[in-house]
Amino acid sequence: MSANILVLDANILIRAVLGNKVRELLIKYSEIADFFIPDVCVEDAQKYLPMVFEKRKLSSETALKILSKLQCLLQTVDKSIYQEYAIEAQQRIKNRDFHDWPVVATALSLNCPIWTEDQDFFGSGLPVWTTDRIHLFFESL
Repeated sequence: MSANILVLDANILIRAVLGNKVRELLIKYSEIADFFIPDVCVEDAQKYLPMVFEKRKLSSETALKILSKLQCLLQTVDKSIYQEYAIEAQQRIKNRDFHDWPVVATALSLNCPIWTEDQDFFGSGLPVWTTDRIHLFFESL
């Protein structure tokens, strides 16, 4: 298992844009950890964040600017990299949220844990960290 690598789910990226806690954790630990995210999760964030910001009567342009700045802390993983693990990932998550398979496949390809708030990843056979416990991961580095 790669000690200083984490795969982020789209909800972590969205939380980093919406609030301070996750954003501060990404910034603080970016020097000792590498954050990877499947390309489809970045696309999801780009799609949903403007809608969330508009519902809150905030500028969708602001959301995309924050997202763009955060992307310098992340390494986006192209489908061509994680596709090799698609079938295994789909099997591991099929009874939960099938659409989350790219996150599982990316974690399998990098042999690392997932950072998420989505309970669907529990039971996938991969280590899963939530924001309220992620400090334990970082303290072990």
